[in-house]
Amino acid sequence: MKKISVVSPAYNESGNVQPLVERVREVFRRMPEYDYEHIIIDNASTDTTVDELRVLAADDPHVKVIVNARNFGHIRSPHHAMLEAKGDAVVVLLSDLQDPPELIEQFVREWEKGWKVVVGVKTSSEESGLMYRIRTTYYRTVERLTSVQVLRHYTGFGLYDRQVMEVVRRYGDPYPYFRGMVAEVGFPIKQIAYGQKRRERGITKNNFYTLYDMAMLGITNLSKVPLRLVTFGGFVFAGISLLIGFFYLIAKLLFWNHFELGLAPTMIGLFFLGSIQLIAIGIIGEYIGSIHTIVQNRPLVTEKERINF
Repeated sequence: MKKISVVSPAYNESGNVQPLVERVREVFRRMPEYDYEHIIIDNASTDTTVDELRVLAADDPHVKVIVNARNFGHIRSPHHAMLEAKGDAVVVLLSDLQDPPELIEQFVREWEKGWKVVVGVKTSSEESGLMYRIRTTYYRTVERLTSVQVLRHYTGFGLYDRQVMEVVRRYGDPYPYFRGMVAEVGFPIKQIAYGQKRRERGITKNNFYTLYDMAMLGITNLSKVPLRLVTFGGFVFAGISLLIGFFYLIAKLLFWNHFELGLAPTMIGLFFLGSIQLIAIGIIGEYIGSIHTIVQNRPLVTEKERINF
């Protein structure tokens, strides 16, 4: 009997984890030919999520729980749980129920046809239209910056064969960008379209910093183009500055008594070039920060408790 591992990261998802477990259980009730485990990793929730998970794990041996010692962020925690999964395939399903657990059945059917990677791709979302358009613009930008296949509106929700997970396991990245890894691995990807629902309970844990962190992680992991643009931009602006300098020199020599440089062009030029330098330093700093994280080689998480393992 093949085994499917369902991995669900959770943080302050009180009220969501019970219907999550029940809907996953119902999916596999319709697929009795498969065994499954449902690994829920709690990122040090401050509400009653852990208490609810203990009750659910006591009633259902398929439910396995990892409780982190502290909040290790939205990137490291789910990746750790994925590496702990023992199934023939791993399904990533968030705990907020915006992604429908019922799609797991379709994922598995496509997996049995030979697809190593089967993912859900949002064709619509009940989130704000502005945010959806911003995400679309970001995905288009990343597509232009990298040579690997980048899926638009793919959040990680999907099924991954054991062979894919073994390759991912060898990366050993302490701050992994899983969606980038899937693109780098290179297996053909089966896309399943779905409409993402609005969160029914609780509030989103994403804020400006987490979204920016994920966006920059995607760019720095998949492309060196920003660094090349910084170098190219330096040459371009140096050439423009040289031409402007020659123009002012000739103008001054020709109209010595009438041409005055003034402070305005000087100040504007200084602030403009200063801002360009800050942007360049920021881009370089993002890459250095990624190197610093890898060099530290810290564990993904520290576990406080395990249940049903």
